Amino acid sequence: MASALRRRGLALLWLCALAATIGIATAKEAAPAAADPALEARMQRIAVELRCLVCQNQTVADSHAGLAEDLRREIREQLQRGASDEQVMKYMTDRYGDFVLYRPPLKGSTLALWIGPAVLLAGGLLALVLVLRRRARLAPDRFEPDAPDSSAPDDTRGDAVAPR
Repeated sequence: MASALRRRGLALLWLCALAATIGIATAKEAAPAAADPALEARMQRIAVELRCLVCQNQTVADSHAGLAEDLRREIREQLQRGASDEQVMKYMTDRYGDFVLYRPPLKGSTLALWIGPAVLLAGGLLALVLVLRRRARLAPDRFEPDAPDSSAPDDTRGDAVAPR
């Protein structure tokens, strides 16, 4: 009995040591605290306006991808060098195109981004209306009969009460 408890204790101790080792091995270095809170706030304001090029559905501020971390660092460095917010945004769009903007401007090259969803929705609704109209004009014998529902009570026994 004592040896079984000792083995369980050693196994538990071994598991705890293993878990601690794994935790240490996978730990990442904490992001450095901002030396200048105003600069960090400006960086966050710009990062919220930029799309993560890896995730594409997250902003650079929200993403944990390596590229997003690099972009945040680049924004921070440019701001430290004295660049304005507009200059940083221009640098990013010159380098990555309008796609990097979370809200791209309305112009010829981004027109599909702005009207594409509306066109697809209208096309889908039009297709639905056309299919429903075509089905409404078909004769009833053109449709397959419904399969009997296996969960419905079987009233073929003859003892069911007829509706009045």
